[in-house]
Amino acid sequence: MPRGSRIDAPGAVHHIMVRGIERRKIFVNDADRDYFLSRLGEILPNTGTECLAWSLIPNHFHLLLRTGKTPISNVMRKLLTGYAIWYNRTHRRVGHLFQNRFKSILCQEDTYLLELVRYIHLNPLRSGLVKTINELDKYLYSGHSILMGNNQNNWQSKDYILRMFGKKASLARNSYRKFVEQGIEQGKRYDLTGGGLIRSAGGWAGLMALRQDNNYQRSDERILGDGDFVNRVLDRAEESMDRRHSLKARGIDLEKITDRVAKLTAVKSDDIWRRTKKQPIVDARSILCFWAVEDLGVTMASLGRKLGLSIPAISKSVTRGKQICEASGFKLIED
Repeated sequence: MPRGSRIDAPGAVHHIMVRGIERRKIFVNDADRDYFLSRLGEILPNTGTECLAWSLIPNHFHLLLRTGKTPISNVMRKLLTGYAIWYNRTHRRVGHLFQNRFKSILCQEDTYLLELVRYIHLNPLRSGLVKTINELDKYLYSGHSILMGNNQNNWQSKDYILRMFGKKASLARNSYRKFVEQGIEQGKRYDLTGGGLIRSAGGWAGLMALRQDNNYQRSDERILGDGDFVNRVLDRAEESMDRRHSLKARGIDLEKITDRVAKLTAVKSDDIWRRTKKQPIVDARSILCFWAVEDLGVTMASLGRKLGLSIPAISKSVTRGKQICEASGFKLIED
């Protein structure tokens, strides 16, 4: 069955899981882990993405991220591409590092946030990287030690999580730690690693209970949440698709977008497609990329082929184009 397109929106919470190809190691030593975290610490603030929990295991990693101004796919592309290039160069290898595309489950925050934080932060203990929760408290490669105040970084939203356990930091940490410790005996929780109706209902027993009450809820394998949440998410996604179909029905294509950009920026249409570093043309091309990707749904890969640019370069252009449009008040369609 074809994989569904990712669902995303500003403020959406995603449980992200990435594995090494053939389950091989993607972190061989602390230097690998440190470099990965340095990239993460650079990319998250620059894209306005919030990190709520994380853990690194030798052959995979988990992130709990809230989308900011940049789509989660763009954030992960920057993270994974740069790390894979560095890893291959450092370890003198070639080929793919990661298994398929990353797995991302959009999660209902009020129901699952703390459960996911606990589950993700307990990964090193479940994997045997540490033996006790006391060791986990100080483990460098999980966000748990940040929440416990034993390690620091400037990109994890520790205060947001701790405030859910109390107003005073010390008491909040104690309550949080007890909460995490209570989750040790739960082991691996398959209901937190995917979407769909069975997981959202808490397993078959929960699903049967809902059906006995004649409560039939809408579900989606890309979403972890109840029927009302799934409806809201899918409705927003459908609105975005409706806009794309509407634009295409009105004859808006890359040529029309190019003409619109040329009119707004006074850059010739042909020049927008030229490979040059002249700033006016770079700005115009960035607006074109933003509208093409965000409004028409043109893939970065296909746009990159047309412009002779890499996917990371297109991603940067999309971000730059959005900033230019917001600052200048540019719109694809005039009101």
